[in-house]
Order: sequence, then structure tokens, then C-alpha cells
Amino acid sequence: MEQDSLISRVPLVRVKDYLVEQAEDEVVREVPITIFLNDQEFITVVCSPFSIEALVAGFLFVEGIIADRKELLNIKVLPDEGLVWVETARSTAAESLFLKRCLASCCGRGRSTFYFMNDAGLAPVRAEFTVTVDQIRALNEEREKRSVTFRTTGGTHNAALCTPREIIYFDEDIGRHNAVDKVLGRAFLDEVPFQDKLIFLSGRISSEIVIKAARAGVPLIVSRAAPTDLALAMAEKLNIGVVGFVRGNRLNIYTRPERVKVDA
Repeated sequence: MEQDSLISRVPLVRVKDYLVEQAEDEVVREVPITIFLNDQEFITVVCSPFSIEALVAGFLFVEGIIADRKELLNIKVLPDEGLVWVETARSTAAESLFLKRCLASCCGRGRSTFYFMNDAGLAPVRAEFTVTVDQIRALNEEREKRSVTFRTTGGTHNAALCTPREIIYFDEDIGRHNAVDKVLGRAFLDEVPFQDKLIFLSGRISSEIVIKAARAGVPLIVSRAAPTDLALAMAEKLNIGVVGFVRGNRLNIYTRPERVKVDA
């Protein structure tokens, strides 16, 4: 992907101490994308304007609108119009609940109305999965190397879907939820199994991130940032390991410590 498609250049007045100068800065782009599901307006997502197909597939998957790759018949992205047309094999009751809602990009998505709907029916993740501390540190170094848009603009989150040894999918977005949806969506489209993977993200681990992992069947979530107490309570219930504050040579294991091997 071309870096120029991800950023905009804007004029600004830069002040350092008492010196004022006219300058230019690079800022990350942000666009609204309206999804039409089976010919009905479904939802508008505010996001970074790339990996849209993966974002939409991941969103529909982790929200429980589709559960199997075969249910997703077609995704047509019209980037210039800010539209995505999706055709699925069946309609669900959830479609009418989301109708014409708009999701903000960066923080919580304001979906408390759907909270218990999302949580309902999620089974604990069944996976014999472990990773070592050294592997987590190596994955974190690679994740940071790939965070090109963040280094340029300071305006994106990122997420990666990884095996213990390598990053399989990586993406960036102005929203941490979107970034996770993108990597899960790409794996969903490629029919890649989730039970032997971990999600690595740059931002806060909230309850919604845990729900996404549970929906996909991912047994471990790792972040350079903090978890919330509700996220940890849900992760315990759903048999998902949570590791936070991965920075330098330290990290915190919050749930399911058996999933992380600490021995050198």
C-alpha cells in the first residue's frame, strides 16, 4: 500500500519555545464507510481508508452477523463513494438492530445497547496454546517495526494476528477496534484457523476486544497497553489469556498464566 494514500499533508504553525514558524505536517486520513448489507443500509464505520474488505469481513464476523466463510457471498468496495455492498447467504435479527448506526473510530464504540447481545452465547475458548516470554518480546519488536503509519503521523493503532513465531497479518487504523477487525477479517477471508494464534495490539484491551477474540476462538490477547477490569473478568470466564504492558524486557500476565512460559 502506498504511504501517500494513508496520510494527508496539512499546513500548521509550529511553536518551539518562543520561535514561531510556518510548516507542514503529515496526519493520518480518516473516512466514513457506509456498509449496505443485503441491499439495506446497515452501519457507518469511521476508519482509515485501507484494508476495507478485511475490516468489513472482520466486523461482520466478530459481531456475530456471519459465522462461516461460506455465508459471505460478496463484498464490493467503492472507495471513492465511501460505500461497501455486502451480500450474505442469510439474514439475521441483528441486522435490524444495527441499522443506520455510526461507529466512532478510536475509543469505545458506544455500543452498550448491544453489550449483552454480543456476550450471549460465547463459549470458552478451547485451545492448548502456549507462547514464551521471549517470543512475545520478539513479536512486539516486529510489530513496532511494521508500524510505519504510526511513526509518520502518531495517529494510528495497530494489531497483528500471530503464531508464537511470526506475524501472519498486520494492519493499522485510527481505531484499535478497527485494527483488530482488519486482521481477524483477513484471516476469516483466507479461512485461517484461530486456535493456534494470538492477537497483538497497540492499544487498551477492553471487554469488546475480548469478545472479538472469543468470537474467533483466539486463546491469547497481548498488548503494549493496559487491560480493563471487565475485560479481565470476561477473559477468565472465556478461557482467554491476557498479557499487557509489553515494553522492553517487562510484561504483565493478567489471566491464564499457563499460556505464557516464563522460563529462559
